[in-house]
Amino acid sequence: MRVLIVNTSEQDGGAAVAANRLVAALNNNGVQATMLVRDRSTENPSVTSLKGKCVARWRFLWDRLRIFLALGLKKDHLWDIDIACAGTDITSLPEFKDADVIHLSWINQGMLSLTDIDKIVGSGKPVVWTMHDLWPATAICHYARGCRNFISGCRNCRLLPGGGGSHDLSYKVWNRKKRLYLKSDIHFVTCSNWLGIQAKQSALLQGMNVTSIPNPIDTQIFNSRDRQEAKTALGLPTDKKVILFVAQKVTDERKGAQFLVDALNQLSASNKALAEECVVALLGGHADELTASIDIPSYPLGYVYGDKNIARIYNAADVFVIPSMEDNLPNTVMEAMACSVPCVGFNVGGIPEMIDHTQNGYVANAGSTVDLCHGICWTLFEADYAALQDSCLSKVARCYSQESVAQRYTEVYNRALAQKGHGQ
Repeated sequence: MRVLIVNTSEQDGGAAVAANRLVAALNNNGVQATMLVRDRSTENPSVTSLKGKCVARWRFLWDRLRIFLALGLKKDHLWDIDIACAGTDITSLPEFKDADVIHLSWINQGMLSLTDIDKIVGSGKPVVWTMHDLWPATAICHYARGCRNFISGCRNCRLLPGGGGSHDLSYKVWNRKKRLYLKSDIHFVTCSNWLGIQAKQSALLQGMNVTSIPNPIDTQIFNSRDRQEAKTALGLPTDKKVILFVAQKVTDERKGAQFLVDALNQLSASNKALAEECVVALLGGHADELTASIDIPSYPLGYVYGDKNIARIYNAADVFVIPSMEDNLPNTVMEAMACSVPCVGFNVGGIPEMIDHTQNGYVANAGSTVDLCHGICWTLFEADYAALQDSCLSKVARCYSQESVAQRYTEVYNRALAQKGHGQ
């Protein structure tokens, strides 16, 4: 079986990381998988890129410009919205023609337009689409953030100026997606049960195939190593507990860094003795912008490339904190757990599917900095830490191994092929 996975980027962003890992998992388990991207950054032979960088750049800019104009020339929500108005017709490419199954991943920001997806569906090839967020099931947003319009039909969008209207941009894109889906038999996959529940509520996906399969992780790279050696290599104090926060952009509001700042400052104010035993490491872009607001010593590590380098950072941590207020199935949690690092996060999105409360970490009440602070302290100073570590490793082996994830995707591919009459 030959599978073509389509993603905007090869490496940038959680969806790119997940798509890369899935390609490896499939190839290691009997499925011939390749990846087609707009932005290629390595010489990986399993990855090919679209031709014409200038044209691709123009499509990206045109896509953003259309949204910028719809927002009344304001940058608010510029990156919260996608309308898929620009992209590339990939149906004539040899990679497409050679594939038995077309697997869409994160395809926004000028990779594929809705017209392009329509052509893919019209080709007659089976289509599987992994949802890394809710965008395929809404009109224009990636995360609903409490909005329920997608259950009946998007309009009056809160992201648009003045709250949109009855026939706003969200209404128009919704109807385009509706027409597309009505004539398709796309097999949707969500990376978490939480996202699957939301997707199945969408009026767009009624009657469609929706399956939940987690992302895989390569435990040959992400595994437990000597913590003291890792701290020393990164210049982190070996006599302190390292609290790790990771985000592609540390200042991204959705990732909840401010909750972590407030929780750590509460710790410093309420228990100076414990606070003096801790430092915080910040991994991601703009990390240095956060350090001045944290009352305990902070180490901005910046943006780091390469799974091996990232794994070393996890191995230097004593606890990983993910204070996101909305997230699907964060790769960061399974990366940390694969390195035997207990995790603390809010009870939102797919996070409580990954963190088993008081077993491999702590699940705090959503938005409660008091409970987040308690979870950090409990993990570091009260819990049976070795037992938490063992539970982390067993969870990864049971749920996120390459073999288990590849097997489940193969089952979806076979169903999609059978539905198209290609047999198994």
